[in-house]
Amino acid sequence: MDKNVHPFEEPGQTSRSLDPCIVVIFGATGDLTARKLMPALYNLKREGQLPTHFACCGFARREKSDEVFREEMKKAVSEHSRIKPLDESVWDAFQSELFYHQSEFDDDAGYERFAKHLADLDAQMGTGGNRIFYLSTQPSYFTTIIEKLKQHKLLYEHGGERWSRVIIEKPFGHDLNSAKELQKDLMDHLSEEQLYRIDHYLGKETAQNLLAFRFGNSIFENLWNHRYIDHVQFTVAEDIGIGTRGRFYEESGLMRDIMQNHMMQLFSLLAMEPPVNLSAGAIHDEKVKVLEALRPFTQEDFEKSAVRGQYGKGFVGGDEVKGYREENNVDPNSPIETYGAIRFFIDNWRWDGVPFYLRGAKRLPRRTTEIAVTFKHPPGVLFHEHGQHNDPNVLTIRIQPNEGISLKINCKVPGPSSPIQPVKMDFRYGAFFGLAPPDAYERLICDCIAGDSTLFARIDEVFHSWQFFTPLLDYWANTPPKDFPNYAAGSWGPEAADEMLARDGRKWRLI
Repeated sequence: MDKNVHPFEEPGQTSRSLDPCIVVIFGATGDLTARKLMPALYNLKREGQLPTHFACCGFARREKSDEVFREEMKKAVSEHSRIKPLDESVWDAFQSELFYHQSEFDDDAGYERFAKHLADLDAQMGTGGNRIFYLSTQPSYFTTIIEKLKQHKLLYEHGGERWSRVIIEKPFGHDLNSAKELQKDLMDHLSEEQLYRIDHYLGKETAQNLLAFRFGNSIFENLWNHRYIDHVQFTVAEDIGIGTRGRFYEESGLMRDIMQNHMMQLFSLLAMEPPVNLSAGAIHDEKVKVLEALRPFTQEDFEKSAVRGQYGKGFVGGDEVKGYREENNVDPNSPIETYGAIRFFIDNWRWDGVPFYLRGAKRLPRRTTEIAVTFKHPPGVLFHEHGQHNDPNVLTIRIQPNEGISLKINCKVPGPSSPIQPVKMDFRYGAFFGLAPPDAYERLICDCIAGDSTLFARIDEVFHSWQFFTPLLDYWANTPPKDFPNYAAGSWGPEAADEMLARDGRKWRLI
């Protein structure tokens, strides 16, 4: 496989050779498996992107047969697949590759039976002993599961004829120290090359296209610096609340859930220098350099360059919704943030003096993820004398929904008075290519099977991100908020976030 080509290719465009393998999903009765993982595997099967010799085995604590598991997964795929209705002929072929194993995550006898089960599947399905272990469990089980897999010889040494890889979901640690401890525990049993830290935002089509957009178009790359760019805004807005994730949110909060991982991964792709080639290592190296150049928060920044919020009661989509403190499994006096906004700088030549603004939140008016690059105002000598105002050019990269890229430029309105009006040049993936982009998990699972870690987070990226955020999170933990809840559900967040930008003479984009 030529990894120098991979980040820009579409599934089906190149003939990546995929080794036979078994994908094992720990926590297979959970919500992620039903909503994302099984529909992703089904769609990969539908599009001919799985190896010819393939099997998937669920591993969970509930007792059930292969047949029951297959029926449950059929219902999940029918409901959550991006392609509907379910293709019965594809499903019949796919379900013959689905199996189930019941065991506690720390039960040695269960792993002994599991080792035999996998050996039988290798013989039956021709999968050659290759394994992917997808840990769709609470992070507290990560180390235990890895220890048991290694103890029962289900994890191999890296570099042998057979391979074993592990995919783990976020969060990777709770802060910098816990991330380092988790990494040390995992590295006692496997190598960094075998560990794939998944961040599904990197599997989204527009996120992947950031590299092609930046480095494949000289028209933009030449402007991609402090001489032409005024500031950059990242927004991850969700209209939903926390749903059934009350216990998780009480331990993590918005910053750990969205900003420290998803948003910083997007940020590093947008701000990185050109890599020497398109290999995974070269791309990760440049992402790390950007994270290393982040200017640390000062004591003053904790108050002036960071805002936290928590939603109260309000209206979303015309429906009245409850506040965070009224949600299930939430402390009625909770200090946990559901809104976060920060301002920071990169101390390097390219981005000298350019502020980056990140905001992420629950219970905003609509769901959207976008990056807005605002260019500096053009000189006003030509049009301001006629009482007209030139808006700055804005390049907007929409990650979700309606994936695409738009550029706002100033144009003259037809007629004798010559007014200037901003217009948009808009590109949408669905409209141009005539098909919906694949789900992020489809791309990432396929990449792991191929042994390509380009779109996964490397450990030094994780450490540098935690190093940046941990002081702020510690400050917030030791300085309880006095005004929670401080924004109504269905609004665009607390006033303090608007004031943070107003002090710089800027404002948040209207979305």
